[in-house]
Amino acid sequence: MIPDGLDATLVLVRHGESEFIVQGRFQGRADSPLSARGRGQAALVAARLATPAATPALPIPAGPPLEVAHSPLGRAAETASAIALAQLTPVVLRPDPAFLEIGQGEWEGLHRDEVSSRFGTELQAWRRRPTEVWAPGGESIPDAADRVREGLRSLLVRLGEGRAPGTLDRSLVAGYGEASDGPWSVIVGHDGIFKVVLLTLFDLPLERFWMWSFELCGITVVEFRAGRSVLRGHNLGSGAIDEAAQREAELRTASGGL
Repeated sequence: MIPDGLDATLVLVRHGESEFIVQGRFQGRADSPLSARGRGQAALVAARLATPAATPALPIPAGPPLEVAHSPLGRAAETASAIALAQLTPVVLRPDPAFLEIGQGEWEGLHRDEVSSRFGTELQAWRRRPTEVWAPGGESIPDAADRVREGLRSLLVRLGEGRAPGTLDRSLVAGYGEASDGPWSVIVGHDGIFKVVLLTLFDLPLERFWMWSFELCGITVVEFRAGRSVLRGHNLGSGAIDEAAQREAELRTASGGL
């Protein structure tokens, strides 16, 4: 899936706080807009990505991204638009259904307490065996992984077009002055689908779905060195997450809601 010899950087940004998050509702494919705080978070992360060399520096190449791809859902599209507009030069803004959130079927729009009350058995199984059990009428993780793989394949091909392959015959340890100067792109999406993105990029089994957690407007950086994936940073501080939003994110993680 990753082009041979690819030298590039991929930045993942989860959307800002949405109205459904404020209300404690399961989202999935439900199109809940950003809250006022979510719009503020989007503005902060956009400013941070526009000045990656500011202290503390982000492990991102200089210059604008090749593109900002995003889930078509409104909360991701609005966050992506803020990121693209903050760049000093025009940037391609591209909706991509490959990065839609994992559908949660009958759970979408319901408060987490109602999901727990009505679907307690299924919810417990989802938390423990996510590749075997999922929301009634929702999308399975293997099905989500299929569309993620195709979306990533196309995006990474674009990142590598017109560039000579890289080499592993160089320092592979951070701090030795060999910062990446290749192209980079951004994906703005969702916690659930980004779990699948990282499992896919690092060739990990889908059963490890719950090993990752993505903060609202947190910045995750994956660098490709001659086609090899390297995690350079996860949930890097953007100043976009306040204590209240952090508490809400912890409640959602505990509930199993996406």
